[in-house]
Amino acid sequence: MDKQAVWEVERPSTWFKNHEYVITAGMRVLDLASGRGRHSVAAALRGADVVGVESDEEKLADARGLAAKQGVNVTWVSGDLETMEIPTGFDVVLLFNYLDRARFRDFVAAVKPGGWLLAETFLRGQTLHGWGPTNPAHLLEPGELLHLIEPLDLVFGREVTEVIDNRNAVRASVLARRQQ
Repeated sequence: MDKQAVWEVERPSTWFKNHEYVITAGMRVLDLASGRGRHSVAAALRGADVVGVESDEEKLADARGLAAKQGVNVTWVSGDLETMEIPTGFDVVLLFNYLDRARFRDFVAAVKPGGWLLAETFLRGQTLHGWGPTNPAHLLEPGELLHLIEPLDLVFGREVTEVIDNRNAVRASVLARRQQ
């Protein structure tokens, strides 16, 4: 049974909440670019064995604090996703608000057979809303995420503008699965 979380930092994304059912007790979950831990902690609250990777030490400190406050264990790794070796064999890989086209193949390879990729990040249209990434290297082109997740099978996907905390967010999101 899930523990009830009291979020003191940004809550998990709507996309995560809509698809968290794929995360069950005992699964191994890898949260890449875990930030302040909102998705890592949410997965741990579902009983998963979670590894959160983040390069920003301040964010990692916040993540550790959130995990402690929620009473869950997460293995936190300080690592640069541009250069570190990406571990493999995970039931679920989480990738939110991070884009590195050169490493995406490695991120996908972390998903074990029968496992899931739950990912969401900004589309180029985000620049019209005055917040979020502005560097084209950190913004997806329309339809691009579908190619980046190959050879995984798309289960659900979307490209939307949604209102989050009274601001427009232009995002691409996928739930994809590796065949057994």
